Amino acid sequence: MSDLVIGADGLARCAWGASTPDYMTYHDKEWGRPVRTDDGLYEKLTLEAFQSGLSWLTILRKREAFRAAFAGFHIETVARFSAADEERLLADAGIVRNRAKIEAAIANARAAVEIPGGLAKLLWSFAPPPREHRPVAFADLTPTTPQSTAMAKDLKKRGFRFVGPTTAHALMQATGMVDDHLEGCHVALKPASRRRPTARV
Repeated sequence: MSDLVIGADGLARCAWGASTPDYMTYHDKEWGRPVRTDDGLYEKLTLEAFQSGLSWLTILRKREAFRAAFAGFHIETVARFSAADEERLLADAGIVRNRAKIEAAIANARAAVEIPGGLAKLLWSFAPPPREHRPVAFADLTPTTPQSTAMAKDLKKRGFRFVGPTTAHALMQATGMVDDHLEGCHVALKPASRRRPTARV
């Protein structure tokens, strides 16, 4: 059975991307499209960490509240958050009120400002070479890869928290470092074999 679904609009999508209107918008407009700014990647990294143990749909529906709570995910601003900001976040019903994750988000911002060349340069250095062919089914995908394991290890050494190999791989999928839209999905900006790999720094 195919893991693609044909929507009412006649377009083929990865099945998860057709399950709710929220997922459809995210799948069609964002997931797998390259994000190359430091703040943009910090946002994705933070939201992936908050998602741990929860539904991604929950995070999507709270994203605007997260953006407001975390100063638009501006790294330098979050890095200056104080203990009072932590308490403010813990009292914010619009986000996921998990102390460990909130503390990790702030610690990660502080670690990010210390990266020579910036967060984007570091994270994209782990992007693997493009595949010759797109995955055909969800069974072709894995929750971790050697690249996501290496990324997580590097980030941990730099003081990042809540970024294990699985979270790192989800980040890579979400930000276009890997292209995991299935073969036949209409979200295909260019064939996987034509995407340019990013060299490791």
